[in-house]
Amino acid sequence: MTENRIFRRLLTVTGQVQGVGFRPFVYKTALKHNLSGTVLNSPEGVLIELQGSKNALNGFDQSFSYDLPRLARIVSLKKEELAVIEGEEQFCILASTAGEGHCVLISPDVATCPDCFADMNDPQNRRFEYPFTNCTNCGPRYTITKSIPYDRPVTSMACFELCDDCRTEYENPLDRRFHAQPNACAECGPKVWLTDNKGNELAGPETALRELAKLLAEGKIAGVKGLGGFHLVCDASNAEAVRTLRERKNRPDKPLAVMVRDLAEACKIGDITAHDIELLEGLQRPIVLTPKCENYSLAPEIAPDTDFIGLMVPYTPLHQVLLKFFSERNKSDLPSALVMTSGNMSSAPICIGNREALTRLPDIVDVFLFHNRDILIRVDDSVTRSVPDFAETDKNKSRTIFMRRARGYTPSPVFLAQDGPCVLGTGPELKNTLCLTKGDQAFSSQHIGDMQNLETANFWKEIRLHLQSILKVKPELIVHDLHPDYLTTGLAEEISLTENIKTTALQHHYAHIHAVLAENKHIGPALGIALDGTGLGEDRTIWGGECLLVDNEKLINERLARFTHLRLPGGEAAVREPWRIAFAAAKDLGLDTDLISVPEQFQSGLKMFEQILEKNINCPLTSSCGRLFDAISAMLGLCPAISYEGQAAIILEKIQDMTEQETYECPLAQSVEPYEICTGELFKQAFTDFQKGISPAVISRRFHRGLISGLADCAEKISEQTGIKNVGLSGGVMQNLTIAVELPLELQKRGLIPLVHRYLPPNDGCISLGQAVYGQLLLNKR
Repeated sequence: MTENRIFRRLLTVTGQVQGVGFRPFVYKTALKHNLSGTVLNSPEGVLIELQGSKNALNGFDQSFSYDLPRLARIVSLKKEELAVIEGEEQFCILASTAGEGHCVLISPDVATCPDCFADMNDPQNRRFEYPFTNCTNCGPRYTITKSIPYDRPVTSMACFELCDDCRTEYENPLDRRFHAQPNACAECGPKVWLTDNKGNELAGPETALRELAKLLAEGKIAGVKGLGGFHLVCDASNAEAVRTLRERKNRPDKPLAVMVRDLAEACKIGDITAHDIELLEGLQRPIVLTPKCENYSLAPEIAPDTDFIGLMVPYTPLHQVLLKFFSERNKSDLPSALVMTSGNMSSAPICIGNREALTRLPDIVDVFLFHNRDILIRVDDSVTRSVPDFAETDKNKSRTIFMRRARGYTPSPVFLAQDGPCVLGTGPELKNTLCLTKGDQAFSSQHIGDMQNLETANFWKEIRLHLQSILKVKPELIVHDLHPDYLTTGLAEEISLTENIKTTALQHHYAHIHAVLAENKHIGPALGIALDGTGLGEDRTIWGGECLLVDNEKLINERLARFTHLRLPGGEAAVREPWRIAFAAAKDLGLDTDLISVPEQFQSGLKMFEQILEKNINCPLTSSCGRLFDAISAMLGLCPAISYEGQAAIILEKIQDMTEQETYECPLAQSVEPYEICTGELFKQAFTDFQKGISPAVISRRFHRGLISGLADCAEKISEQTGIKNVGLSGGVMQNLTIAVELPLELQKRGLIPLVHRYLPPNDGCISLGQAVYGQLLLNKR
């Protein structure tokens, strides 16, 4: 009879199926349904051979569909009938096999699961307060992995020999730690120790974290080795400690992230939404930007320019134990919070090695917390914010905007609408990432940083080679930025010469729009609104406030409209000192420049500056939206000079009077080509109101409303002319909360369809994706 007949079947499963408890799940499910066979990790994916009755195989299929491990992600499943093996009675897990090509997704690092936190908080458990506790469902992956398949010998845990207890767990398919590659305990695993800033030991593994908590409570600054690199840590309630950290790190104003013990502590600091809770307590646990709550009590120096605070909760056992000990020292009702910022000097990559930290960070920190589990891949914390999702009918639904995508998310791919050859996108100059395509997947790297020094360039090279190695790919084409002097352009040319790979350039803002279209799997024509600070244009001016036509099917990239040109007196100096842009804009518009607040240190050179303007010496033109924000902010006296990118715009947004209903006019001039979005009129109206004594808070709100209305008017007009309804939104300005929330809604009111970033940041962190996808489209057209 058919129900008694034995069948054998091969399942080839690709996706995120290695290092996520997938083989133990298969093993348990096979036993549950009385199936014999094997399972193993291979270059092709996970190979499962199942033998049993039809009913048993159907039962396995049902469990396979609904009961997957929480970290598993299946991309493809192929079934093939095999010959029955007579006499087979058991189901076995076989050793992994290696090879040249593979179809496996590498798991990102995963925050510690509730079960492991429970183990660490149980005084009777042998992992009580052990700072490297993990299991199959959580722990380090990407940062400790050399190659695929993901097995202990190819991780930085290879040098730690399992003790008898840990080996028993590791080899028992029914145990939560079966084949958990970083599995360890205090007897056999990594250890922490505390030193002074010269490397002299102050405390060993048993007392290091408790002693560190004591020193932090006394106002000391520490360098703490974590999961993807070092953090600089101090008491977030201690204003003097925060000021000292800022001075030593040379980071005078840029907001600092804060870690608290748990959600209850986070709620003492920020107004947290349901979506924020999902992010804070999920698998990735990024930094989440939340509004400061009414009773906010941390040091004002944490985030002086904004009403938002970057919060995170522990995502590793080490952080959990540290915050536990630090919280125990707090006898007040105030939150126990630690500043937790990247362990580097500004613009340099995060430190990952003990010796590296001792060399680069001793002038910043008083003490170091070291451990001896090597970090193979440096990865910063991811940064996110929650905003209402315009695409949902439920107004309580939110979407995530990435400010920075790294730990917890990298190297998960963006799935593309098309298949194609491997292409390398080298990324931009600032906020760099690189991207490699493989079939219909695009692998964007973690945040690499600003490509302005040798250390960051070397970091870029490391990640390029690492991703190519673990993905087993070699690019057929390299796509870089149009700017000839960018370091990424030079790197593309260097690889081209040494590895005989062709290169091509793609303008910065076209790359932005190709990226957002790729994330939305949109094929065909779309309008694109690209709003950011800088990008060399095809006309050799600096773009940044553009309405574009991008057709990724016909490979058409065309500029349809731009912002009014601003002059940048002194070039890069104007970016650092926005008063220069405001002064030049006022002069060019025939306004009274005496109203512009010029910092005292520049007063003596003002006559020479005016001569530079008169003779138009080193005053490049820009249509940048970012520079428009800078000009308005400086004109209002809010931020005549900046210490970090976006500072002027952040302060301008912060002061808005949200009750204001008036809107500045921002007309569209169609008599020129490309069309001009007359943002000069926005500046003129803001200037006139300021002259009348209207408050900067009201002016800021009118400006934001006017800009949003002007952009939507432009898109609507061009949509009427072209019949195109989809509008891709990209660029760093799309991280501005006001623009991110209100512009998509304004487009919807006009019957247009906004397309936004949901997997990568809208800032330059998405550029490499746009480049790589464009290159793949080019190759597919051959």
